[in-house]
Amino acid sequence: AMVGKYTGLTDSYLSVIKSLQHASYEVNRTLVIDWIEASNLEDESHTDWDILKSADGILVPGGFGDRGIEGKILAANYARTSKTPYLGICLGLQVATIEFCRNVLGMEDANSTEFDENTPNPAGVVMPEISTTHLGGTMRLGSRPTIFQVDDCMTKRLYGGHSQVDERHRHRYEVNPDLIEKIEKAGLVYVGKDETGERCEIMELEGHPYYVGTQYHPEFKSRPDRPSPPFLGLLMAASGMEI
Repeated sequence: AMVGKYTGLTDSYLSVIKSLQHASYEVNRTLVIDWIEASNLEDESHTDWDILKSADGILVPGGFGDRGIEGKILAANYARTSKTPYLGICLGLQVATIEFCRNVLGMEDANSTEFDENTPNPAGVVMPEISTTHLGGTMRLGSRPTIFQVDDCMTKRLYGGHSQVDERHRHRYEVNPDLIEKIEKAGLVYVGKDETGERCEIMELEGHPYYVGTQYHPEFKSRPDRPSPPFLGLLMAASGMEI
């Protein structure tokens, strides 16, 4: 199930689609993508909920703006509580963090300042070096290193056990550094961080078959003969394979 906000023009997610296809070749499965408009999930009676609940895996890709955000948060909640394999990319990591803060840490109305500047519990905040008035090329862009903070985890195994990976970025907001310790103590662990050890890059949920988020965009480096590791992990978990 692809839970997005540009589903009326699926070419918006062309790189993500290709990455899923590349991973499907590796696991020898026929890929079926069910498109779900995120805002539809804000209506509990919408038929898209039946589609979501029948899926073997859930992917929440990147995006901008507040439309459909609550639906994406609900999708992340369903994936977490039902133990359905989940991959969140960029915004998909941030909505999973917001959901966790709301429903596990009890932080009522937790949100990103991107969507609610006055939220009493900012789970996502603009990066201090980024402009919010001059858009376009002012984002955190390009290939940057992510350093694993743990000796072993699913994502690290998928990347071949390397101590760090270089992936491409495109974002303005990040997980609030002030909340990281509290979030991690509750079981949502940021297993990969930037060179400073403070900026969150990869998340994994303890005790879940595959609940992973990346702040970077792993789809940009996927190739038919070299599938992106986070996408491969999603399809492995959705197919019942051990990672």
